[in-house]
Amino acid sequence: MAAQPVKARYSTLHNSSMAVVSLVMIVVPIVYFTNNPTNAPTLSLNDQRFVLIVMLAMALLYYVVLGISRVRNREPQVVIDHDGIHLGFGRNTHFTWDDIIWVRLRRLALRPQLEVGLADQAFIAANLRLSMWSFDDSLRPVRGQPTTVLVRDNGLDTKASAMLDAVRTFRPNLVKS
Repeated sequence: MAAQPVKARYSTLHNSSMAVVSLVMIVVPIVYFTNNPTNAPTLSLNDQRFVLIVMLAMALLYYVVLGISRVRNREPQVVIDHDGIHLGFGRNTHFTWDDIIWVRLRRLALRPQLEVGLADQAFIAANLRLSMWSFDDSLRPVRGQPTTVLVRDNGLDTKASAMLDAVRTFRPNLVKS
């Protein structure tokens, strides 16, 4: 029996919860200030409280839009199969098993994350546009390892350990401890 590919999609529960909680955090101050107008900031850019509330609402609105867009996106973001590893997350890049040097789990705070060590030319050709400063990106660079990609499973429906098990199924020689 052939091994089944592992597909990790955006988690509906996680991302819809993120959108709902963010929306509630926008609505609560509006309701509060509507019911208590004496505590409300003036609608002026000269009022620091108004500027702060508007900036926080815009940041939370970003997470509402992000959560909704991820719930609607049912495309697999990580696919591990007999051909290699396909990474979505807006990049839609496929790495064959020949492009991958090693794979391992790395603990980042409390959560394990999947690290994929790539061959130099495959990494350069992929042009993954990785950034250390993008907090919402599931693909991150690894400090001190220029051709390594960190795949974060935050917001996905499949854990990093299950992805490592899939790699172990298809190419056990690539798993590094």
